[in-house]
Order: sequence, then C-alpha cells, then structure tokens
Amino acid sequence: MLGPVPPTTCLSPAVHNMVCVLGFEMQDHVEMRSILDQENRVRWRAIWERVSYLSSGVGLDYAESVRQLGPLCDAAHGHFMSLSNENYEETFHDWFQWTNNCELFLNALTSLKSQDGTKISLHLMKMTSCLERSLGDVYLIIGKDCPFLLRDLLASQELAKIFSQSVMNVLRVFLGSPLSLNLRNILWHGFASPHEIPPKYCSMLLLLSAGLGQLLQLWLTNAGMSVVHRSPFVFSNLQEVAVFQDLNENVLSTAERLIEKSKFVLAHMIPFWTEVIFAFRQGRYADCTILLLPQLEAGLRLTFCAVNGCPERMLTAESTSLYTTFDEILSKHLNDGSQNLLPGTLGESAMEFLWDVLNHSEGPRVRDHLSHGEIQLWEFPKPLASELLGFSIVLLHKYLEENSFDKEDIAVLYPVIASVGSYQSRFHPVALVQKQVLQCCESLQKWDLLPIPSLGETNELQDSVDHTLSFYSEIEQIFHLLHNQGKTCFTTEDCSNWLQTDKWVVSLQELCRERISNLYCPRSVLEAVVVLRKISTQCYQVSDNIVSTSQLRYQQWQSKTLRSRQRQNYRRLLCSVQSLSPVLRLIITIVILNLHNIHNVSKTPDSEYQLYLKYLRSILQYTENMSTCSSPQNNRWDKAVQMTSTIMLKIKAFNEKNKAV
Repeated sequence: MLGPVPPTTCLSPAVHNMVCVLGFEMQDHVEMRSILDQENRVRWRAIWERVSYLSSGVGLDYAESVRQLGPLCDAAHGHFMSLSNENYEETFHDWFQWTNNCELFLNALTSLKSQDGTKISLHLMKMTSCLERSLGDVYLIIGKDCPFLLRDLLASQELAKIFSQSVMNVLRVFLGSPLSLNLRNILWHGFASPHEIPPKYCSMLLLLSAGLGQLLQLWLTNAGMSVVHRSPFVFSNLQEVAVFQDLNENVLSTAERLIEKSKFVLAHMIPFWTEVIFAFRQGRYADCTILLLPQLEAGLRLTFCAVNGCPERMLTAESTSLYTTFDEILSKHLNDGSQNLLPGTLGESAMEFLWDVLNHSEGPRVRDHLSHGEIQLWEFPKPLASELLGFSIVLLHKYLEENSFDKEDIAVLYPVIASVGSYQSRFHPVALVQKQVLQCCESLQKWDLLPIPSLGETNELQDSVDHTLSFYSEIEQIFHLLHNQGKTCFTTEDCSNWLQTDKWVVSLQELCRERISNLYCPRSVLEAVVVLRKISTQCYQVSDNIVSTSQLRYQQWQSKTLRSRQRQNYRRLLCSVQSLSPVLRLIITIVILNLHNIHNVSKTPDSEYQLYLKYLRSILQYTENMSTCSSPQNNRWDKAVQMTSTIMLKIKAFNEKNKAV
C-alpha cells in the first residue's frame, strides 16, 4: 500500500515559490516593443539587463532574475495570444528554422490559446528537448564532444562565444539548474502538475528561441559557417522488447477508469494520465510516451517513498542536490547504503522490464533519447508506446483501491498482467549472451547442410578423420569433468555424437530460455559475462565465415572456376569442418553452462577468479584467431586445426584442476 496522505504538489516550497510566485510579484507594465523591435527582432539587451547576479559577483541570483523577468514574460505571452496563427507563422517561421523542428514551435501557439495546462506542459517538454538538441548542434560548430547534460551545455564557453554569455545567462534562468525555474527537469521528471506551470513561461521560451535563431543567423553569416544537424536516433530491434498484444479499446477504457481509482496516480496528475490515453487513441505515440514517462516516474517515486519510509523525497530537492529520479528509484541501495525495498515490491520481472526500456545501453533507452531531443517525434513507433502504456496499466492495477472494481471488469487486463509477470530481460548482458548462443546454434546447424563435392581419397581427408577422433576423445573427457563439477545437466554417455544431433540444439534452446537472475550483478560477474559474450560473438563469426566461404567455393567448384590453390584450400576447408564442428559446439555449450553458473564467480577468492578470467580469455583468443584464419582472405585451415588442438588441451587442463574432490 502506498502512503495514506499523498501530496497535493510535488514541488518543494522553494521550487513552488520560484515557479508559481516570484514571476508574478512585479506588476509593472512592459511594452512589447521594448523587447521586440519593428522588424520583430528580439532586443536582447532589454532582457539580459533584468538578469541579476549574486552580491559576490559569482553566479546568478535566480530568484531575483525570475522576479525581474516576470513582467517581460507577461508581455511576451500577451503578444503571442494577440496574434493570429497566420500572422504568428509569417513573423517567426524563419527564426525557428535553426531548431530543425520549426513545425513544433509554430504549433505551440495553438496549445497556448487552448489554455489547457496539460497541452501547454506537453509542448514545453517537447520544446525544451528540441532546444537541447539544437543547441548541441550549434555547440558542435566549434566544439567537440557535446555535453550530455543541458546545464553543462548552457554553461559552455562554445555557446557563449556564439550567442554571448549574457544571452546564455538568460536561458539558464529558465532551464538547466535546480536553482532556476528548471522547467525542463521538473516536467520531464514528473514533479510539476499541469496547473503549476505558468503559460507565460512557454511564451517566453518561444520568444527566446526565435531570438536565438536571429543571433545564430548573424553569427553564421559573419563566420561563413553553417549548422549541421545530427541524424536522429532510430529505434531498432523493437521486436526484442515486444511484450503486450496491441492494446484494444476494452483495455484502454478499463485503464481510463483505473486512473481515477489507482493509488499509483497522484490526484493532481490525473489530467496527464487522461491525455496519455487520448493521445494513444489518436495515434500520437510520441505525445503519449512523453506524457507517460514522467507519470511513470512520479508513480514509482510515490511507491519508492512509501516502501522506504522517506515521504520527503516525493518533492523536488531544495538545493543543487539531485532529485529522486529513475536512477535512484531503480537502484539497489539508498543514498545511506540501506537496501532499496522497491525492487522486492515490484518483482523481478517488472524491474527487468524497466531496466530494459530505460537503462541498458543496448536497449531502447526511450526516456534518454526522447528527453534529449534525439527522436523524430512524428516517426515514434507505436509498438514502443504500447509497451510502456501496457506496463503502466499493470502498475495502475497493482495499486488499485481494494474492492473498487468488479472482477469481471478487470478480467480484460489479465493477459496484459500475465505478460509482465513472465517478462525476462532482453537487453541485459546476460540476456544478450543467451541470444548470441542461439544465433550460433542456428549458424552451426547450417554446416550439416553444406553441399560437398566428391573429393575422393586424400591425405587431408585421412588427417581430418584422425583429428576428429582425437577431438571426440577429449570432448568426452571434458564433458565428464564438467558433469563431476555439477556444471552440466547432460547425462548422455556419448557426448561427442550428441553434439552433432538436434538434441544438442534443443538442449541449448531450453537453457537459453531459463531465467538467470541479472539484477544488480556484481562487477566480477559482469566482467566475466562480457568475455563470454565476446566468445560467442567470435564463434558466430567463425561459423558464418565457414558457411559463406563453403557456399561460394562449391559454386565455383561446380562451374570449374577455382584456381589450383583455391581448390586445395577448399579441400582443406571441407576436411577441417568435420573436426571443427564438434569443438565449436563444445565451446558454445561451455559458454551457456558458464553463464548459468556465473554468479558463483562472485563467491570465489580473487586469485581463483583471475585464473578463471584467464581461462575464458584463452578461449576468446582462440575464437578470435579462428575468426581470422577462417576469413575468406586467409583460409588457413591447417593452422586452425593446430590451434584447436591447443585450446582443447587448455580447456581440459583447466577443468581437471577444478574437478570436484
């Protein structure tokens, strides 16, 4: 159960005063022509002269700056509200081009005129993320390695050189610092409700954005340079995170009613949730996700504070200390080192889903990409919006008021709920090894289908038979050692032959489907997993080399276009395949078995752990060398067999030292 008395605001007193009060204290009237000339160019001096500095002379006085700039924001808001859409577009269209998303800024007027706090907040979120991306593009005209954080970007000397330090200080009053209005962060992290963001700040950001476009155009003309916009991020492998079937109208209608009843939702945030469903229905999947992510964070923060007994952390921080965001909510420990109780409350499957879509480097990292303006909003994929909305609906149900719904009404959600309950990570390094092992299995199976011409009796063929028999014998011994260590569930007596059958593939597929705990893996575990993944990646490359080269050479053999040396290499390849196939299958088997026992490495003494890593790296070195030898450019099959003999001895020796007593 969540806290009995949910807050009516998530803005701490100082932040609430900054956002909702200070900008309204000065009532003096400001003529719009004092900040916008006859040619609709921003008079920057009239704006930056109102920015205040601390008495020490170091740093901005954000509170006084907001107070002084308040009347200018009123003037800007009144001016924009007086313009027709046509006049507004005609006047400012060219000045928004530098953002690479002119349409977004032009559409903002419609949101402002709606006087709907939800729509205005949504537009602010999109504008601030777009501004961050655009300012980053400008930064890269003369700078390198664009800062990841907006506050660092706004404080950079590169942007100050282009726009002037005074202009950048104006922007810093509105964005980027916890001491400022900090409009971007309080919205994107789910602290501000729709009625808490004064619309005039949206109007002021429109004016400032146009003014930046004017300054940039002048600077580029004088410098003889241009802005190169970075390519947008494109989500890939969305099928990897697919959990929910398409959310139908029955599910969406039930979700709308859940919003009113669920303790996961703060009452003052309900308009955001309602707009989430509305946007999804309309096919505005970026808008749906942009609104949903902060509310998912706010609901999880509410749960985090309740289970950990820290209600004060529902509010924005009062100083430059970090807010309580996804990073802390999903972490293993609290700041004081005590255990975070949220993971146990949500369950492992739900936590793995959150880590997959938000944090893992090879996952979609949807919040990072959206909030930093890296996505083409009109191309945002429906499947990703469906996944986040479906997961959020499950949380709405989880924290539902007791007896507030009939079981029949809730039954429509059962398939969605079950999907989360059975979820396993797709993007954790452990999961990526499992995926790579399956790809290797599929590739190695193709070896059995390779077309083989008649070679006749050759010395190479006899050598291949001898090597294969030798490898079979060693494989039997290695499997016996693994079995004695409890590292394998395979009980077949003839392991070498078993490796060449479909039973091997089925067994590995079953192992790859089994859940391996991966939340908060120790560094030693992750270090070993990285090596295992590299081994499986190289094994796949070796197999792919052999398959592609074999198919090409067979075609050339049939068409009699192979030169003499190529025919000899082709014979060696075909003869080598017989002996290499069971060894590569053995190595892939060792990878998945080690993965299932991976958590044991965190319990071993460091000296043993280092020997274990050395063992894995020797296998990695072998697979890397094999990848080189098997490439179409090299075709060094004799060396490949020699290296295979060496690695078999190393694998056998290591496991003999570690055999159970």
